[in-house]
Amino acid sequence: MPKISHLDQLDLNQSYNYADYLTWQLKEAVELIKGKIMLMSPAPNVRHQDISSNLMGCLLPFFKQKKCRVYTAPFDVRLYDRKKSILKSQEIHTVVQPDLCVVCQPELLDKQGCNGAPDWIIEILSKGNSKREIHIKYELYQESGVTEYWLVFPEHQTIHQFVLNAQQHYELKQMYTNDDIAIPHLFPELEMNVNEIFDTWAED
Repeated sequence: MPKISHLDQLDLNQSYNYADYLTWQLKEAVELIKGKIMLMSPAPNVRHQDISSNLMGCLLPFFKQKKCRVYTAPFDVRLYDRKKSILKSQEIHTVVQPDLCVVCQPELLDKQGCNGAPDWIIEILSKGNSKREIHIKYELYQESGVTEYWLVFPEHQTIHQFVLNAQQHYELKQMYTNDDIAIPHLFPELEMNVNEIFDTWAED
């Protein structure tokens, strides 16, 4: 099989699995969504990076003495129906790279990333990825059993907090902005100042 190093060597209409994905050596950053290749947005801008760093500054000290671990992109998260046990690479057709995720089940981690749903995922929106994060990934994270999902809107400096309910569907639990204190549903002892999360040198 020839080495895959350029996107034009792949058929974007074909379905692929994680085993295929692992063989690619692409310059472009891609994700697999139910077997279909999706290009990721270009390199994050300064505002996106500042927000991600600010969030990590809150999360890393909090989780330092806990069994949960926090990871940032690039970090492969393989998703599938929550009712299934851990799958082999050939059986997995969705792999995403969330901006940040928290994993509290060590058995899901391997040298390639996370095989199954993290407990908490945070996605920071940009103009290039908003539709995917709001619609496609919302459905993916819900069906795969990501308990808590935060959507961060840099332009409006707001955070939407979604939590799985008893029927395993997302409910909008809170919308945080301005001087609010954002509190994860899974970790109520963690308090984060929203203004500090959105603190950035980037110009509007």
